[in-house]
Amino acid sequence: MTHPAIRASRLFFGIAPEEVDEMLACLGARTASYTRGEHILRAGESVEDLGLLLSGRAFVIQEDFWGNRNILSTVEPGRCFAETFACSTGAVLNAGLVAESEAEVLFLGVKRIMTLCPSSCSHHSRMVRNLLSDLADRNLALGEKLAHLSQRGTRARLLSYLSGQARLHGPEFDVPFTRQQLAGFLSIDRSGLSQELSKLQAEGLLTYRKNHFRLMA
Repeated sequence: MTHPAIRASRLFFGIAPEEVDEMLACLGARTASYTRGEHILRAGESVEDLGLLLSGRAFVIQEDFWGNRNILSTVEPGRCFAETFACSTGAVLNAGLVAESEAEVLFLGVKRIMTLCPSSCSHHSRMVRNLLSDLADRNLALGEKLAHLSQRGTRARLLSYLSGQARLHGPEFDVPFTRQQLAGFLSIDRSGLSQELSKLQAEGLLTYRKNHFRLMA
């Protein structure tokens, strides 16, 4: 039976379950398991496969020379990663991917995806369209993060991020980060983030508990 994360994946959207197993064999699919804190991919590596997270959770991170980490994004089950670099010949990863919990990953050969079958089967063509759509969404997400980081100061970045979440999920939502992880994602100081959250709550602009937020009009 097809894995739930594969069924939920944008990459396999519109492809019948009975066709998935055939496609996985055609695309040279392989799986790998990782423990919490283990690198799935490292910056500087070149890749020829895209990954699809089957279970667990992972962070796309950038690390400096001293090991300080900046979280760029999260990867949840059903989401793809490294597809941009796998599609670009000779490109090397500018960020790593670390398992935030025990994780299982499905790897697929991008060259096999981009090379259509001799019969030009409809489900293969659909996967190519899905891959392009996923790449477009990833670029949009990157653009939104850049918009947050372009704001000056902790408060402005925090409000920009929370407003973006509210547009996606409504005024009440959970964020996929701990307080430290959110500070890293927004490239701000953790203590400054906590202070601003307390101020915003005191001003009646929001309420929060751990990673659950409710914005007030």
